Order: sequence, then C-alpha cells, then structure tokens
Amino acid sequence: MRIALLGAGIKTRQSLSLRCGTGTRSRAGRRRRPGIYNPAPSTASFLAPVKFIVDNWILIVAAFASGALLVWPMVAKGGLGGALSAAEAVRLINHEKAVLIDVCEPAEFAAGHAAGARNVPLSALDSAKGLPANKALPLVLMCATGARSSRAAAQLRKAGFTNVQALTGGNAAWREASLPIEKSV
Repeated sequence: MRIALLGAGIKTRQSLSLRCGTGTRSRAGRRRRPGIYNPAPSTASFLAPVKFIVDNWILIVAAFASGALLVWPMVAKGGLGGALSAAEAVRLINHEKAVLIDVCEPAEFAAGHAAGARNVPLSALDSAKGLPANKALPLVLMCATGARSSRAAAQLRKAGFTNVQALTGGNAAWREASLPIEKSV
C-alpha cells in the first residue's frame, strides 16, 4: 500500500523523512530543520566594517576631502567666530554693546582710528587698564591691517575673555566701508 501511495503522488510522513534526511541535532539537543543553514556567529560579522572600508576606500577619501574643503575657509579665517567684517562689527557695536579696541601703537592710534575706539597697544595688552572688567562682554579688536588684532584676540581668549573677534582688514577695511575715523591731537 505504501508503494501505491507514493506512486500516486501522496507522501507519507515516513517517506518524507526518508527523502529529506533526518536533520541534525543542535548543542541544546533540539532538532534543527533540515535544509536551513543556521551557523554559529562567526568573526565574519565583526569584519564587515573593515570589508566595507576596504571595498569603498575611494568614496571614504572623497568624503573626507570634501569635508576638509568645507571646513578650510573657517580655519583660514582664524577659527569659528574669530574674524568679522566692518558691517558685522558695526552691528555688534550697535546691538550687542560691543567694545571697540584698537591694538595699534599710540602713534598709529593718534594718526587715525575708528570713532569710539579705545587704545590698548598689543605690547601692553596683558596689563592693560582699558579692557572691560566683564569678560563676557563682546570685544571687537582692530589694528592697521588686521594681523595684530588676530594675535591680540588669541591672547585675550587665553586671558579668559569669551567673546573676542578681530576686524578683518583693520583700519583699512573700516575706511573702505566709509565708517567714521577720528584723529587724536
């Protein structure tokens, strides 16, 4: 009868197990289904990120290069928030009550300086009395060309002033923006 049923296309439980195999037993003693691959976790899953990096190294280098090109202008200007234009300086002075400090030497300051600027020479910046006592107050530093003011900004940040910015271009940029200039006598 069994042979007749198999010939007719009807499969019994016993014939099915003979056809597919008996399966294997796992470590816990449970029977695994035959034909399904159930491997134990291997080190291949831990090496997947390494394989991804090796396979896609060109894309990763391109991503880092584009990120560096995006960050470079900020770094070249003197960091995040380190330098500002004359228009931004006027906005800080008018709206945030920033103090304008000229770090030129006294002779240069007397020849021409921004209206309302205090003279605190770079050489006397550490022991200067012209700096505000409130170290959170915004400071806008300027000099003849902008080179000394960026050094002074770094020096004041080390001294504990939190909101220090140097005017890009110095007095020359201030004059180009047609902002008021005073001369001391």
